Amino acid sequence: MHVFKIWAPLAKAVAVQIDGKSILMDGPDDDGCWTAAVDSASYGADYGFVIDADNTTYPDPRSQRQPNGVHALSRLYNQNEFRWTDPAFQARPLASAVIYELHIGTFTSEGTLDAAAAKLEYLRTLGITHVELMPVAAFDGNHGWGYDGVSLYAVHEPYGGPDGLKRFVNAAHGLGLAVLLDVVYNHFGPSGNYTGKFGPYLTNAHKTPWGGAMNMEEAGSHQVRRFLLDNALMWLRDFHIDGLRIDAVHSFVDRSAIHFLEQLATEVETLGATLGRGLVLIAESDLNDPRVVTPRDCGGFGMDAQWSDDFHHALFTVLSRERLAGYYTDFGSIAQLAKAMEQTFVYDGIFSRHRNRIHGRTARNLSQHRFLGFIQNHDQVGNRALGDRISQSAGIDRAKIAAALVLLGPFIPMLFQGEEWASTSPFLYFADHLDPELARQVSEGRKREFFAFGWDPATIPDPENQASFERSKLKWEELPRPAHAAMLNWYRELIRLRRSTPSLNNGEPGNTVVTFNEEERWLCTARGSVVIACNLGSNSGPLPVINGGKLILASRPDIVGEDGTIALPPDSVAILRTDAIH
Repeated sequence: MHVFKIWAPLAKAVAVQIDGKSILMDGPDDDGCWTAAVDSASYGADYGFVIDADNTTYPDPRSQRQPNGVHALSRLYNQNEFRWTDPAFQARPLASAVIYELHIGTFTSEGTLDAAAAKLEYLRTLGITHVELMPVAAFDGNHGWGYDGVSLYAVHEPYGGPDGLKRFVNAAHGLGLAVLLDVVYNHFGPSGNYTGKFGPYLTNAHKTPWGGAMNMEEAGSHQVRRFLLDNALMWLRDFHIDGLRIDAVHSFVDRSAIHFLEQLATEVETLGATLGRGLVLIAESDLNDPRVVTPRDCGGFGMDAQWSDDFHHALFTVLSRERLAGYYTDFGSIAQLAKAMEQTFVYDGIFSRHRNRIHGRTARNLSQHRFLGFIQNHDQVGNRALGDRISQSAGIDRAKIAAALVLLGPFIPMLFQGEEWASTSPFLYFADHLDPELARQVSEGRKREFFAFGWDPATIPDPENQASFERSKLKWEELPRPAHAAMLNWYRELIRLRRSTPSLNNGEPGNTVVTFNEEERWLCTARGSVVIACNLGSNSGPLPVINGGKLILASRPDIVGEDGTIALPPDSVAILRTDAIH
């Protein structure tokens, strides 16, 4: 027997369809929920719901499996059937993490969770501690980024379905690797979302870039919040996920006395205490609001960490050789990069030209381990017109500088798949919408977006073309080639140095001191006794701040002269150990 339950507060009648039978449900109760106990229902049975006089059968919003796509019937799935072998696993503290973001569909040629699991040993030997998966919740079509998820409880079937995700997590834990999962709670995808047939999951009172906002504060919002909270707890409890990355929390509109993020943090902490496991929450936020990562008992929302966009933007604009547009117009000086490294937020209550207003608040009193630092991620590569990487847009030498500042900097470092060997694969925006009209709109919208920045529309890859997806797959055969092997070795050495040096694992404010020269375009970052000296200028020469330092690592062999002196050629970086900074 299985008890079906569905929230449909506005319905006059609800029936569950299972194995060709239609069974009227009892309800609604005071919360707007309908229930039906079906003796003949068993795991593996396909089912759906019929609302009022609508003759359409809709999938369950809480479906845990959609074997035939998001438009088809749901399937009953037994969460307790999988045999785990990871009872003793504990993730490393987030402060000691080296995170690796990957997309299941393009990480391997097969594009499955099982194929990705076969690469976990490679990540372990690289020095990765936490693997972050881009969203795996079921979405329309075969391939996509995952941010158009509509069946939030079901694992995308082409990736391997729910058991595929469990096998991946189990394998990762067996190698000592934690798994983080990207979840999207700010919107649904444009195709396959049937929640509106059941209740007010979305509200038109607020808008997001993707349409109506999640109903966080209006009538029925207690059930919408419960839907999202239960989803988060499911991933952590039933799939043994070690932490969640919550997409674009700045798109939440929630003026409740208890903000959704605070409620999420409270319930995840309770779950972690119950399970005896350390669980973490990482937010994506462009608010520059320290409350996001301030503990709840200090008046904050209680996220463990958030992505640090200001650091990325400041670093990218210093390295880039291209005309800057959009939010990059707020950045571009070495002074801003120095401020990001020392104080986290560049825009901490100062005027932003891009926004045309005052933006942000200082975070200088918070541990910098509350923030993730990166030079690449899915957005910062995939939202470029051609999906090109930093090694292509700025060159290999500057990509090595970026790696040194990310991996030896004050923030928790995060890499994006393939950057560690300077992969030549782009990471394009791609989708596979089954509705021809929606596919046309997505393709034309992409061209219009970049035409506004001066791009020839004919040069913009079509996201709905299968080739855009295929081109984005990593080419693992590149690894042995000399240039790629050299970059991979550079990353390995930087990670090894971070893991073995206490001062590089100190996130306390004031542990990072940056000196620089804007005109000569050099920058030196001191973290305890370790100095990362970077020359982004056009002249070679010894930098005054590194006199007396002992060279540990260098991005180029010609950094040390024949007389043993250290001189940085243009676009090079040296890591030194010194007891005094002059």
